Amino acid sequence: MNSENTFFNKAALILRLGLGTVFIIGGLSKLSLLLSSTHQAAMVANYMGTTGYINELFQDYLFSNGILTPWFFLTSLSAFEFFSGIALVGGLMVRPLALFYGLLLWTFVFSLPVDTVPGASVGVKTYTSPAIFVQIRDITLSGLMFVLFNLGAGAHSFDQKRGYTVDQPDWNSLGLLLRFSLGLTFIVGGFFGAYAKIPTFATSQLLLALVGVVLVFGRPQFVKIAGGVVLAIMIWFMFTKLNVDKGVIANLNGVKREFALAAAGLVLMKLGGGERFTLIDLINRSNHVLGVYKPVS
Repeated sequence: MNSENTFFNKAALILRLGLGTVFIIGGLSKLSLLLSSTHQAAMVANYMGTTGYINELFQDYLFSNGILTPWFFLTSLSAFEFFSGIALVGGLMVRPLALFYGLLLWTFVFSLPVDTVPGASVGVKTYTSPAIFVQIRDITLSGLMFVLFNLGAGAHSFDQKRGYTVDQPDWNSLGLLLRFSLGLTFIVGGFFGAYAKIPTFATSQLLLALVGVVLVFGRPQFVKIAGGVVLAIMIWFMFTKLNVDKGVIANLNGVKREFALAAAGLVLMKLGGGERFTLIDLINRSNHVLGVYKPVS
């Protein structure tokens, strides 16, 4: 195995550990409440309420027939989340799971209850920022899942031991997807972080915006630096969220997505984000197009 393949295998390992950790923590946290007789009603109400995660359209679609109940739906989804997270960490069925989650994560954007009509108020507390901004980290996770799908399970995985490998990937394409996916979270936080429920990671919005722009448009050497900054921001944010009054699971649940964002930052710090559609590449492409279509004098 050449050194380049070794890097890609390690990148897949880092991403699947980060992403798997998100779902292990999230699934375990929700199951611990949904399977508790004293907490399950509040947990269901939290998800089904006006500041929950399932809007009226999706509630009617899922539960109006009386066959599926909110508790059963949430418990089944949480159990799948937990066990699929373990599978990702162990490197089992990584590509099918990555493809499934890459699509599923977008449903969390569509299902969020929001009110953004100018001058109007529904009279109850709900989300007042666009769902795509509130859930921007899930959109980033979707992008990371598609990167992982193309990389495969990578090093130290059950899939690789069973002979399930992928051809050498085109890092210019995957690096573009990875840095764009991660950059979106930082751009949204940087430019819109003053609004409700938009993540800013206890960090200056100016710094977030700068990191996001570098991730999207920067050359590989600058993207590597930005990846290191992302990793540092995630560690800093996790530290600020520690609360000695909460249990271990509750503390981890508060920063679960940040494990995946840190993993993405680490991969970019090691591999860069490729040359495709960087600012220099865009300028060169524009010059080429202008040259091709330059009028003949």
